[in-house]
Amino acid sequence: MDQSSQMTRRSIVALGAVAGAAVLAVGAASAADDAGSHAGSHDGEGKTMGLTKHKALFTTAMDCTYRGDVCVDHCIAMLSEGKSELKDCLASVRAMLPMCDSLAKLAMLDAPRLKEFAKVCAAVCEDCEKECRKHEKHSICKACAESCAACIKECNKLNAT
Repeated sequence: MDQSSQMTRRSIVALGAVAGAAVLAVGAASAADDAGSHAGSHDGEGKTMGLTKHKALFTTAMDCTYRGDVCVDHCIAMLSEGKSELKDCLASVRAMLPMCDSLAKLAMLDAPRLKEFAKVCAAVCEDCEKECRKHEKHSICKACAESCAACIKECNKLNAT
């Protein structure tokens, strides 16, 4: 099996995993919306209802994670072809991924340190966006940069409140 078919399979598996996570996220968002006034009415209960409160932050963080996973696969494919210009892009995306994944989880929980974490996450996303913008000729890198910009915007909105 050649590397291009491996990358295709890896991409398909990654997309399938992301699609599954998106379905679960939509279901969680719907459940949170259905919960309505119960989201903040019980002290100590309903902590997972932060998704209603921070839905835009959660959604942009999940999109960043999805686009980042696709970008990682793209960078690896390019590097395997001997094109080393994306090595810094790969490194910045790999640093962004766990941050945005954690941001989504903290937003869903309406965690006490969410604002502080969002500030750090925005800085990591700025690094990733800057690096991906260098490679905008690749639509995948451009999409990753744009998702980082959207996440930065949501993080800044949270910290402005």
